[in-house]
Amino acid sequence: MSVIQAGAEKPWTVRAAGSVLEPVADIALLLEGTYPYVRGGVSSWVHQIINGLPEFTFAVIFIGGNKEMYGPAQYQFPPNVTHVETHYLLHRSHGKPHARKGSRQPFQEMEELHAIMRQSGKLADRKMIDAFARLGSKGGISQEDFLYSEASWDYITRQYKERCTEPSFVDYFWSIRAMHAPLFVLADIATGLPPVRAVHAISTGYAGLLGAMIRLRRNIPFVLTEHGIYTKERKIDLAQATWIHDHNDDVCNTLHEEMGYIRGLWIRFYEQLGRMAYAQASPIISLYEGNRLRQIADGAVPEKTRIITNGLNVERYRDALEKRPEKIPPVLGLVGRVVPIKDIKTFIRTLRMLVKERPDAQGWVVGPEDEDPLYVNECKELAESLGLGNHLRFMGFQNMLEILPQLGLMVLTSISEALPLVILEAFASGVPCLATDVGSCRELIEGAAEQDRALGAAGSVVHIADPEGTAKAALELLNNPEKWSAAQQAGLARVKRYYNDQLMFSSYREVYSEALSVPRHPAVAN
Repeated sequence: MSVIQAGAEKPWTVRAAGSVLEPVADIALLLEGTYPYVRGGVSSWVHQIINGLPEFTFAVIFIGGNKEMYGPAQYQFPPNVTHVETHYLLHRSHGKPHARKGSRQPFQEMEELHAIMRQSGKLADRKMIDAFARLGSKGGISQEDFLYSEASWDYITRQYKERCTEPSFVDYFWSIRAMHAPLFVLADIATGLPPVRAVHAISTGYAGLLGAMIRLRRNIPFVLTEHGIYTKERKIDLAQATWIHDHNDDVCNTLHEEMGYIRGLWIRFYEQLGRMAYAQASPIISLYEGNRLRQIADGAVPEKTRIITNGLNVERYRDALEKRPEKIPPVLGLVGRVVPIKDIKTFIRTLRMLVKERPDAQGWVVGPEDEDPLYVNECKELAESLGLGNHLRFMGFQNMLEILPQLGLMVLTSISEALPLVILEAFASGVPCLATDVGSCRELIEGAAEQDRALGAAGSVVHIADPEGTAKAALELLNNPEKWSAAQQAGLARVKRYYNDQLMFSSYREVYSEALSVPRHPAVAN
């Protein structure tokens, strides 16, 4: 297996057949901030797909923000991973700056592209897409021109004067730099990626844009899967971001005036990254119908969309099911990252209300705490202020097969989800679930179609940010063994019938086979 770290010399060797380079892998997985450096969630799914489809070889292309954000790899690569690259978008060395004039023609093309990007919902035409695809290459805007040239300075200052008098020019200037600088890193990755037969991005955003660049520059088939809707999640993050300083007297012409110009600028930026990915990808895969419709609303062509649900190996959870005690444990488990989008604070407040009625109740928060240390501290301080020291445990990453038999209920208080794998894991282990009415949680708990709904409810659906309602729903199950048992059986039946991993593997086997059957135009050796 060949491995490359950001900034290192490319160590791979490829077999030459005549003048044509042989692929290092069938599928290059384009992964933003997940596998193999982050455990759980999408990373677990990626590992599952690689292991479940051993007939394909995979290249793992990881892109992250800062190297300091990630530790060592959390997964051991299966034998069919034949190439690995790690790249970081920030703090990239550009060498000593030198003043330069810069070519003004590419900036004029980029100005037209940005004008179209400001029109919500409109995708750039072919000419503009070509200008974007040439970013960082011959005929396009070079990284040096963007960072140091007079042409770049003139373009940025003119845009600032025409578009906005607030915020300060310094805020505007560095926001534009922060948005665009990673694009040159992606351009380098797209150019330097050794031959593969197809690429598969597991989100839009930067990974999806990388897939679009590879498709445009090298005519390699591009598959896109979204677990959650990236642009929607970024909007939530940006709405809460404290590093963006809004101005009360913001008078900018923006589509998101209530958020301030810079916040709106970032939102439009991520929206257009998504549209670029949708324009080049086929198929565009989501986990359930609600997200498929959201993709279409965000610019995906309906004919290119399809649904492939998550699945798991139910047999793997048999021991967890058999280890369950006869009595319902009064333990609520929230499994997920300790970040605002999971709304851990509502879970904490729910436990406070539950303890009033069930003094034996416990709450376990199971998941990594390194992504947002400030939020983690806020959650722990809230728990302490509510007197939950003996009732709430922050447990970090754990072996789920050991945790699940000890839970009475799985609880998700998230403000955004797609199709949470932890709900399926809970069902397979005999644990009913409470979840907010987001993503596919309602159809997981209550059923998607008529035959599915006939199996019964596998728990309860609750409102977002409603600790009182969530505590009440928890009590109704914990205090009623017959209702709890019925929910348990409904969950077991649902996961076995509709969310078996073999169904998922079969669907992706078909997707990959179709992508690999497209006539290739391989890279030619120099």
